[in-house]
Amino acid sequence: MTRKDHPLLEVSELVTAYGKIEALKGVNLSVEQGSITCLLGPNGAGKTTLMMTTAGILKPRGGSIRFAGTEIAGRAPHAIVAQGVALVPENRLVFPAMTVIDNLQAGAYQRRDRVETGADLERMFARFPRLKERSAQLAGTLSGGEQQMLAVARALMSRPKLLLMDEPSLGLAPLVVEEIFRIIADLHMDGATIFLVEQNAHMALKVAQHFYLMEQGKVTFSGTPGAMAEDEVIRRAYLGSAKA
Repeated sequence: MTRKDHPLLEVSELVTAYGKIEALKGVNLSVEQGSITCLLGPNGAGKTTLMMTTAGILKPRGGSIRFAGTEIAGRAPHAIVAQGVALVPENRLVFPAMTVIDNLQAGAYQRRDRVETGADLERMFARFPRLKERSAQLAGTLSGGEQQMLAVARALMSRPKLLLMDEPSLGLAPLVVEEIFRIIADLHMDGATIFLVEQNAHMALKVAQHFYLMEQGKVTFSGTPGAMAEDEVIRRAYLGSAKA
């Protein structure tokens, strides 16, 4: 059980490398239960590496990742999903040759509660009506926004306690981005804990309660939306304005 005074996710001195090159150089951050926490940073900062290490796709060289008080660093991806962590990957990565419904069922591959899985499938269709309309359609034929909805719904089918979202607005039209962020806000209202990597700081400011900035594999800022908006360097880089 996670104590109320204890973060749901705690990353401590995390190091992940590609060969001799360290992409994460002692990262420290935490995600509180019931929050949306956003990670900003330039391309190549290590944001996706952090997401993939947390999800078990990459193995860390050092450090700790504790989820609900349990060490998960270095565990296999399926074991981390079983613990309650689900990743919505960058560029969506749906299974293009599978139907929408088959993609959703793949998200629940570890579950054995077939009745509840079926009920969750219906809940996904209620939350994402367009997916219901296209349930028999191949995922690869969906629009970018529909594929992002499918990627989110597929992750939710595992009933995660923590949803990792890597650049959910990437490559989407502005109206679709607004819809995706409405979905994120709705999930949070329903009690979801979300760790979000996002370049669109303006949209993230509308939903996140805490921000981190990562640069060159290290966390260089941690604070509230208000503190971020007051930081002139961050405001210039991510909000496009200087303090008057």
